[in-house]
Amino acid sequence: MEGVSKKHPFVFMFYLVFLTPLVCSQLYYNFYDLTCPNLTRIVRYNVWSAMANDTRIAASLLRLHFHDCFVIGCDASVLLDDTNTLTGEKNALPNKNSIRGFDVIDKIKSDLENACPSTVSCADILTLAAREAVYLSKGPFWAVPLGRRDGTTASESEANNLPSPFEPLENITAKFISKGLEKKDVAVLSGAHTFGFAQCFTFKTRLFDFGGSGKSDPTLDTSLLQNLQKTCPNQADSDTNLAPLDPVTTNTFDNTYYKNLVTNVGLLQSDQALLGDNTTSSLVTNYSKWPILFFRDFAVSIEKMGRIGVLTGQQGQIRRNCRAVN
Repeated sequence: MEGVSKKHPFVFMFYLVFLTPLVCSQLYYNFYDLTCPNLTRIVRYNVWSAMANDTRIAASLLRLHFHDCFVIGCDASVLLDDTNTLTGEKNALPNKNSIRGFDVIDKIKSDLENACPSTVSCADILTLAAREAVYLSKGPFWAVPLGRRDGTTASESEANNLPSPFEPLENITAKFISKGLEKKDVAVLSGAHTFGFAQCFTFKTRLFDFGGSGKSDPTLDTSLLQNLQKTCPNQADSDTNLAPLDPVTTNTFDNTYYKNLVTNVGLLQSDQALLGDNTTSSLVTNYSKWPILFFRDFAVSIEKMGRIGVLTGQQGQIRRNCRAVN
């Protein structure tokens, strides 16, 4: 424990706060201690290895966890491929050509099947991979309650209703509340945009036709606007070009995202809109000043999100292949 706390400035606090109690609803922090003792080591090594080859993958793994939990629940439904009898979620509009990292999850699952066959669910792998992606990007560490089981269904229609960067804050908040989360969680979990990239089509209207005005968003920082217009010229073939959500510390999980919002250099309109609400605005201001406060609250919110609609006990199954129902 001492070595871990010296290596990472926020780890020790999260061990103290989140390692007790050992039970969380029907999930358990020590669920695999006896049946798969090397679980965390295997997940961490694979995420680290993937990050060494692809700096974008950490943010993608966290996003994959979010897109899973907000559709049906944290049951790994997002990983299922289409079959003759099942329509998966990968081709839903918010997911198609957008979510990635499936190969990383496949590799983790393969290694775990060799180490402890038919034991660890794909849903738990997704949850742990998201934690490791944040931690290895210099973000907080938190204990993850485990024991999720995998679903046998998927919902393309629910996936098409995921929170969108084109929606007003009120709509996004309503979707969070429908999942048992709160307005505070919107502000906290939006902080995941402190790393990773967005495709141009998700914010291009801010650059050229904000609100149908034919002009750029007047609140957008002028220097940022000029840079983004170069990356995302006003033509259709630039829609899939990528721009960093946080151009300052693009691959680091920190509180710079909130600093950017305060100075009007947030990339997505749905992010910048957090300053237009009294509750979320005060959170943005506080997180921009106090990174340890953001880390603490993010650990709480992401752990809470990881309990949405979980299957436990005899529900669902432990998939042998994360892409297909047994």
